Amino acid sequence: MNTLNKLRALGVKISIDDFGTGYSSLSRLSKLAFDKIKIDKSFVHSISTHEDALNIIKLITGMAKSLNMKAVAEGVETQEQLKSLQALGCDFAQGYLFGKPQPCVNEEIRNGQVVPINNRKTMP
Repeated sequence: MNTLNKLRALGVKISIDDFGTGYSSLSRLSKLAFDKIKIDKSFVHSISTHEDALNIIKLITGMAKSLNMKAVAEGVETQEQLKSLQALGCDFAQGYLFGKPQPCVNEEIRNGQVVPINNRKTMP
């Protein structure tokens, strides 16, 4: 936790990845101060076919907002998914819809891998 605080003091934003699966949990949210919650792609892929996935994303985005965090959807591949995520209040999206993974060779590429979706702007 001390390392995270040092990174935060340097201006580094901290995200919890794959939220809703694996080792990401509510107890981690309460113990560590995150800036972003990254919603696991398994929920995003099922958003139009399983109402439970839609409801889980809605809950995660609401929880993120109540904790003053941003919600990031992983694995966005279609415009339909993007529109649903916008309607649910998700702040950012990343996935093949915006580009394939690339090595992180400079800041411009790094910043272009997560796209804000609620204000309809895209990053370079």
